[in-house]
Amino acid sequence: MGRIIAIVNQKGGVGKTTTAVNLTAALTERGKRTLLCDFDPQANATSGLGADKRRIGKTVYDALINGTAPEQCLLETKFGWLLPSSSSLAGAGVELIGAQDREHQLRRVLEPLKEKFDYIFVDCPPSLELLTLNGLCAADGILVPVPVSYTHLR
Repeated sequence: MGRIIAIVNQKGGVGKTTTAVNLTAALTERGKRTLLCDFDPQANATSGLGADKRRIGKTVYDALINGTAPEQCLLETKFGWLLPSSSSLAGAGVELIGAQDREHQLRRVLEPLKEKFDYIFVDCPPSLELLTLNGLCAADGILVPVPVSYTHLR
């Protein structure tokens, strides 16, 4: 059974997407069954794995909000499997407000995929809103990229 690992930080520009894309590619190259769930409406991890954001059919939004089976949303890339995102995910936080158990909706989507993959990485958006909370609640573990610079040493 696979592990779900959320890559999260409320700050943008700290390397969340870079970490997610490169871990997915490196583990795929080593023979691991790896899935990257792009859970950021900016969809940079989607393009980072080589998918054309303009030509994607079903996305994580469809699985999360419309109840589409997650297997129908997966794309295989040469760098690993992808559960793509799109800008439509930006509205999901509002759409989930009234949902029962709203913080566990991503876990519901990813749970059936754990049997198919060794690792599932979730590239979370740079916020502390409902999408990020879903990423954290879906995860078995987390990675928090932190920038190292002299400005943080004061």
